[in-house]
Amino acid sequence: MPLTRRAFLATPAAALAQQQQPPPARPNVLWIMADQFRFDCLGANGNKLIRTPALDALAARSANFQNAFVQAPVCVPSRASYFTGRYPHSHKNRVNYTPLDSREALAQQMFHEAGYLIGSAGKLHYYPPTVQHARSLGWDRVQLDDGVTATDQYSDYFTWRSLVDPEPMLPYQTAAPIPGKNPYRAAIAYAYTPTAWTGMEARRMLGEFANSGRPFFQFVSFFKPHSPYTVPQPYDVMYDNVEIPLPKRVTLDDIHKLPLPVQKQILRGKPQYDLDRGRLEWIYRSYYASVSMVDREIGALLSDLDRLGKASNTIVIFSTDHGDQLLEHGLEGKNVFFEASVHVPFLLSFPGRIAPGNRDELIEMVDVLPTLLDSCGLPARKNIQGRSLAKPHQRDFVFAENIIPEVITSGSLNLPYEPGKGVGGILHPDAKMIRTRRWKLNYYPGNGGELYDLQNDPGEERNLYTDPASQSTVRELKDHLLDFLITADETDQIAPHWLVGNP
Repeated sequence: MPLTRRAFLATPAAALAQQQQPPPARPNVLWIMADQFRFDCLGANGNKLIRTPALDALAARSANFQNAFVQAPVCVPSRASYFTGRYPHSHKNRVNYTPLDSREALAQQMFHEAGYLIGSAGKLHYYPPTVQHARSLGWDRVQLDDGVTATDQYSDYFTWRSLVDPEPMLPYQTAAPIPGKNPYRAAIAYAYTPTAWTGMEARRMLGEFANSGRPFFQFVSFFKPHSPYTVPQPYDVMYDNVEIPLPKRVTLDDIHKLPLPVQKQILRGKPQYDLDRGRLEWIYRSYYASVSMVDREIGALLSDLDRLGKASNTIVIFSTDHGDQLLEHGLEGKNVFFEASVHVPFLLSFPGRIAPGNRDELIEMVDVLPTLLDSCGLPARKNIQGRSLAKPHQRDFVFAENIIPEVITSGSLNLPYEPGKGVGGILHPDAKMIRTRRWKLNYYPGNGGELYDLQNDPGEERNLYTDPASQSTVRELKDHLLDFLITADETDQIAPHWLVGNP
């Protein structure tokens, strides 16, 4: 009598066969980051003028978080929060070009311990800014370019370009404008730009990882659309005939109504608040063009992921370290708590596991690492402060902090921190932000604050911090902020052997 399937499954042989089945393959991680990328510069986020077909396609199959916020509106502290899952005051990497505490555990180290191949292409923004240092922090493969001339001596891109570009001595950020056209037209060809190089190296690395037989964790980090605004042909003319809405004009009187630390940030060096409107229009066109350049490379990378047969088992993230004011409130750049700097795009794709569609909950970027660990079946360390987005998730508020004005020590922007004096005359420059769905409170110790009703004032133009009718809201948000700062580091304050679950 032939053995039925049901009868076979009941036999010892079937049980042994089931035990010998290999466990499901752990998912890969492809983490894409662009630098200084505004939330409103994605077609998928409602911008009808910008051309981002690859990111829009990714958004269509991703959870597209509409209320994602960085924990610091500046590169290094924000990136450290992404990779540690911890707040800036906890990891203490508060200023650009400063080293991270060696006791902090980073995402790539956690995935390396789990047997993943680990690789990075593009900007890392570590200090020291060398490949050797990056490898000491857990990267198996590193192709490094931090995007600024001060680090060119450590840049793999700079070395590569010196060998392949027919005009290698031409600075890669140099503009070669044509009268009456885009003043930010780049002198070098697209093929030799940092953007094209990062995309090329990312695809090369992806091909190697996909054929390795091991799960991989790959970080791809583009310097653009960060300033300077130079863009090569044909992107220099892509938005020539597009009328992009410009921010409201700001006067010196407007700036002087802001808290003193914010004034110092806006007015440092050569202020741009009164920039010629025609010039500002070209800045917007070139910024949009830089976004479209990055989108092109992301499209090619995701196409290769699909071609290599890895798309169905790969978590794909698109993120940024902060936004860009683009002269909103008179500031070029970031380092402030206005929405243009702290509210960022965030896309999370995991086929069959993360449902696509817009998601409205408030999230922080410290949530990214625990989400990746959770989705890959890896344990999260006790001191990680973020929450996994793969589980039911609800925040009443989001938090950010920054040194305002920014500590910087170069030329006309020389603003060092001096004990007992602070930064640029601001004795206590460590500013804090707490934001609910309706309210945002920015607090500057010794220098007052800002309170904005985002529901009725989305442009953050009416500061209600000293408004008598708003004092109960100010007190309530300050209480939330104080409670948060007291409790955020609880697992750091208690000896590890007392923590439940620790050996």
